[in-house]
Amino acid sequence: MDLEFYDDDHRLDDAHTKLAKELVEFAGKELNKAEDTEMSITIVSDEEIHRINKKYRDTDRVTDVISFAIEDGDDEQLIGFPDMPENIGDLFIDPDQVARQAKDYGHSFERELGYTVVHGFLHLNGYDHIKPEDEAVMIPLQEKILDAYGLPR
Repeated sequence: MDLEFYDDDHRLDDAHTKLAKELVEFAGKELNKAEDTEMSITIVSDEEIHRINKKYRDTDRVTDVISFAIEDGDDEQLIGFPDMPENIGDLFIDPDQVARQAKDYGHSFERELGYTVVHGFLHLNGYDHIKPEDEAVMIPLQEKILDAYGLPR
């Protein structure tokens, strides 16, 4: 995975940044993504994720992760550029919300951060959980990846 990671305000320490990066790499291998697949993660504050959530999702609240997929799975846009790497999109993650959820759910911060990263990554790869039949695919895959990485529930 070709991951761009932005944390200008150093909201995550080095160990948690490393965990997030490793999880993206691990999940990419689990989904058989090409090594040059591109994506980004931007670490943001409560205020910033709230603003993004309200502006782009019309949801007036803080959330843990927002995903913006770039490609829609239509390979026609790459015709004539066969060597162009796939860009799956961008994640915005709020570690303060992740910490609150970890406390609420009785998880470690590492487990909740892992859950958030993998959850967002799967959304960028076309998985969803709105419909029960989609949730029946996405959530077990998410748990399988987290378990295999070493972050079981």
